[in-house]
Formats: sequence, structure tokens, C-alpha cells
Amino acid sequence: MPKLTETFARKVPQTKSGTDKHWDSEVRGLVLFVGKKAKTWYYQKDVGGQTRRVLIGRYPVITAEVARQTALGFALEWGRGAGKKIQIGAPSLQVAMEAYLARPKLRSDTHKLTMRQQFELHLKDWLRLPLDEITKSMVVERHRSLAATPSTANHLLKYFRTVWNHARRVHDLAESPTMAIEWYDEQPKGAVIEDLKEWRREVGNLHNPIHKVFYELILFTGFRKTEALTLEWKNVREDHIHLPMTKNGRSFDFPISQLHHEILAPVRGLSRQWVFPSPKSFTGYITGPEKITWSPHAHRRTFATIAMEAGILEEVVGRLLNHTPLSITGQRYVKPSLDALRPSMETICREIQDRIGSVEKI
Repeated sequence: MPKLTETFARKVPQTKSGTDKHWDSEVRGLVLFVGKKAKTWYYQKDVGGQTRRVLIGRYPVITAEVARQTALGFALEWGRGAGKKIQIGAPSLQVAMEAYLARPKLRSDTHKLTMRQQFELHLKDWLRLPLDEITKSMVVERHRSLAATPSTANHLLKYFRTVWNHARRVHDLAESPTMAIEWYDEQPKGAVIEDLKEWRREVGNLHNPIHKVFYELILFTGFRKTEALTLEWKNVREDHIHLPMTKNGRSFDFPISQLHHEILAPVRGLSRQWVFPSPKSFTGYITGPEKITWSPHAHRRTFATIAMEAGILEEVVGRLLNHTPLSITGQRYVKPSLDALRPSMETICREIQDRIGSVEKI
């Protein structure tokens, strides 16, 4: 029998007919079923004269390591005595997280990466625990331990709640223990760039010209930080910028003009793929632009504020910011074209230029 490693699971061929069973040489009871279309992990054991088998999950959604840890958990539980009533326990936090992240309609890869990083950083000691062993007092204490950064504390445990509620769909779990948390009050700063002439001077003094272009682009588009930093040249078209995946889980097209091409001109040719390349970054693009007085999100708020002050309808501003409309009509039926949004975009950009006081390149 082979050891069911990640390499083995990846390389073992699908069958032409029927199902092959591959038993693990180390974790007794762990088995990988390989069929024509799928590879599936199970844990199986004879208990009280009967064969018991429980589904762990599909590969590669459930990795070999996660399957191994889950099987060990079942082995411990079922080994407490054949006369005990068999309880198919709750999944571990690791397994539940992977199942949640495998949802086909989930948000962008950035969202998935963020959740994994936050769980690994702040909940690492919980990952192998079955969900039903994570108590109210544990989540309250973990939330309290992060009090120095209230936003991090709230977001982390709300991520945990989301994973719990997703697992609750198929497992007999009580209400999420986060019900015991008293959430920290987060007051959004809501800062905007009041003095665009000062902004122009500060951005103009940045040492890295790529960072200058980044701040210009987000001011004149209202893009979120990650949307801009992960922008690829193939998605910069003649009359629009295409964002294949955004925070709300859908693609977005933003109308652009000659001004936007002039903003991007200094970084053309630096990379075939990334608009904001960084040879030092493992991603290939800048992940942490040099900080200035105003955050990237303040640029987005400034774009929206100037738009409203220029007389653009709130509904149109929301479309340019790729916000999800509140009404059913707005969500399902109203799909304005790029040409319909272009005049509003151009009005906003002219107003920004006027407030900067010069159309010259910074």
C-alpha cells in the first residue's frame, strides 16, 4: 500500500471504468477512491462487526494533509470503544475552511488568500480542532486578545463565523459561538483629500515613479487598492479597463479616456504583464506602495465625493465605483453601457483636474 501523499493523489490516474481504492500505508482506514471523473477521500473502519465509512471530501478541494488529519481524528473518536454509539464528528476548522473556500461563487483569490493568512496567523492553534470543540469562551478570549487592533479582531472572528455557518449546512452544529462576542465599535475615518494641490506636491515628491502613477490612477478611477495593484496590461483596453474579478465577486468594466492613457504612459514597457511591476515581490507586482498622507481608500472616497459635488447622480457614482445596487431592479435589470457612463466619468476627471490646478503630469 502506498502512502497517500499530495503527490500520489495528484498523479494517480483516473480510471477508465469503475473505481479503484487506494489505502494509506500509515493512517489505517484512510482511503482514496479514484473513479472516471473524481478522486474522493474516505475514512473506513469495522466497528462492532459492521463496516463504517464516512466521506471526508473531494480531492483537490481536500488536500492529502487535511484528509490525513481528518482521518486521524476519526480514528481517535471511533477507537474509544466499539460499543459506543458512533458519532460522525464535526469537521476541523481547517477542513471547514477549505470547504468554504472551494465554493465556486466565492470572491476573488485575494479574499481567499486573506482568510487563509488570517487563520494561519491568529487561529493556527484551532485549525486541527473539530468545530464543536471551539467554545464561546474561546472565541471571546481570542477576540479580546486582539483588542489593540479592533478591526482585525472583528474581521477575523466574522471570517470564523462565516466558515462555521457554511459547515452548519451539512453538519449538526449549534449556533456559532461568536454569538457571545461583543463586537468592537469601528468608526470609519471617512477621510477625503481636501487639498488636491498638496496631494499633487506630495505625490510628485515620491521617489518611485511607479508609485506616483499608482496614486494618480486610483484618484482618477476610484479603484480599490488591490484592483489597481493587480491590474494587468491585457485588461487595459482602448476605451475601458476590465477588472476580471472584484470584491463583490464579479467582473467590472470602467470607461477610460485619453487622460487615463497619459497617466499610465510612464509605466508602459516596464512589464509585459503587470501595470505596477515589482521585481522584489513574489507576486510580480507592487503589494505595498509607499505611504503618503492619504490612504488608497481616501482616494476612492475623494473620487466619489467630487463626483457628487459635480452633480453626478448617486446611482451613477455607485456604478462607476462598482457598488452593488440596493434595488432588485438595479441588480438584475439595469445594465448601463460604457458609453452611458463615459460622460459622467469625464465630468469627474475634469473636476479633479480643476481642483489640482494643473493638467500637467506630476
